[in-house]
Amino acid sequence: MRRESVAASGKIKELDELAAVSAELREQGKTIVHCHGVFDLLHVGHIRHLESARRHGDVLIVTLTPDQWVNKGPLRPAFEQTLRAEMVASLACVDYVAINQWPQATDTIKLLKPRYYVKGSDYRNASQDVTGGITLEEEAVRSVGGEIVFTDDLTFSSSALINRHMPVLAKEASDFVAEFAERHPRQEIMDYFDGARKLKVLVLGESIIDQYHYCETLGKSGKEPILAVRLGTSEKFAGGILAVANHVASFTDNVKLISYLGDENPQEEFLREKLNPTVDPTFLMMRGAPTIVKQRFIENYPFQKIFEVYLMKDDQDGVANTQRLCEELERILPEFDLVIATDYGHGMIEPPVVQTLCRHARCLAVNTQANAGNHGFNTVSKYPRADFVCVSENEIRLEARQKREDLYHIVEAVVERMQCRKVMITRGKQGMLSYDREEGFVEVPAWANRFTDRMGAGDAVFGVTSLLMAQGAPADVLGFVGNAVGAMAVAIVGNRSAVDRAGLTKFITALYS
Repeated sequence: MRRESVAASGKIKELDELAAVSAELREQGKTIVHCHGVFDLLHVGHIRHLESARRHGDVLIVTLTPDQWVNKGPLRPAFEQTLRAEMVASLACVDYVAINQWPQATDTIKLLKPRYYVKGSDYRNASQDVTGGITLEEEAVRSVGGEIVFTDDLTFSSSALINRHMPVLAKEASDFVAEFAERHPRQEIMDYFDGARKLKVLVLGESIIDQYHYCETLGKSGKEPILAVRLGTSEKFAGGILAVANHVASFTDNVKLISYLGDENPQEEFLREKLNPTVDPTFLMMRGAPTIVKQRFIENYPFQKIFEVYLMKDDQDGVANTQRLCEELERILPEFDLVIATDYGHGMIEPPVVQTLCRHARCLAVNTQANAGNHGFNTVSKYPRADFVCVSENEIRLEARQKREDLYHIVEAVVERMQCRKVMITRGKQGMLSYDREEGFVEVPAWANRFTDRMGAGDAVFGVTSLLMAQGAPADVLGFVGNAVGAMAVAIVGNRSAVDRAGLTKFITALYS
């Protein structure tokens, strides 16, 4: 059982409790100072920063970024949030510590209402903050009558120290990152992200509502050979092409979405609410069918899926919808720099739609998925051409009907048949295999060893790497960025949030440290 010091335990508060303490201290005329950060590896730079901050007032409050919102690279944070809180609380200059409830400190500032919000000198130039958070934090502290100040003490990078002295990557992965960084400066990757802003993108595919039911397994039923569970809480996410659109929309504001909903319980209001507001959606209605819902029943601890239920109807008459979709695509496809077709095999992207995409899309990225709803019939061979194919190893082996053939040979055969420029194969714990017809193969070892939920990770990888592919990014850059996106995505429950540009930038920056 973990034991923390008595002094530290008395300083650590819940955020709501700390808000009440802060209000009481202000009534007593005390000056509240607030610092916020990850504090993953406590070092002398942190200590001097906090000591300097304390000199600005009577009480120093420190809030920490929770584990789920730390974007510092694979296997980060190195110390989980309760340990980080205990380390900071052990400092004599710190009066109170709380773990934040949000990704950024803006809502926390409004809750605590400090007189001074203190950041390190590396945040003084707001234009260099990739997240844009420092500007929002400054606005928040001013809104409560406070001001932001900056310290000028020694600065160190926790990421650099951890990478140098506590390497979190396996040697193979660490060697790859080091060699990659020599070939491709970090700014080159950022330039691709900047270039993505200019792309006009169409995303196309089925809308899926992913519903998670969290359960407690009770065991075998007393009378029948079935598993009994006690149902707890539930939550639902906008999945399928909606999740892809949200990932893409973090990198460009020019995203058009076309998808199907069912006219029976369409749940359109929920789905529009969950879409990034910059996405421009067009929903076509399937007659006599519900919007697709995939219910997953999950054991609370460990986080493990038990079984799933599909609520869908795949035998509806879709001829009218297919004709309307083809007409719409023929009209608008010339407007787009990139078309991202995520094909879940549930009846939206029928052969006429495929032919329309292949004839008229200027740059076509394709992902076909094998799942229980399409019985393995949905493979990339349905597309006569594509500029980019991104699928899992299992899916491309299913395409070739080969379980053991050399993966390189399978990829080369698919590329030759589809006249495809680039291919990305996701391989789970084995990392990525990236291929370019001119450059050949690049194997990227896996970085993520902590897996919360794999669902939706492939969609995130496909969406983001398609944006780089459309700009001509080489195979190793696609593999590097795809691996980073995948490592971030598997740490997210379902499609609870998107992999965004700011978080990915911080993740990649940490790898370069």
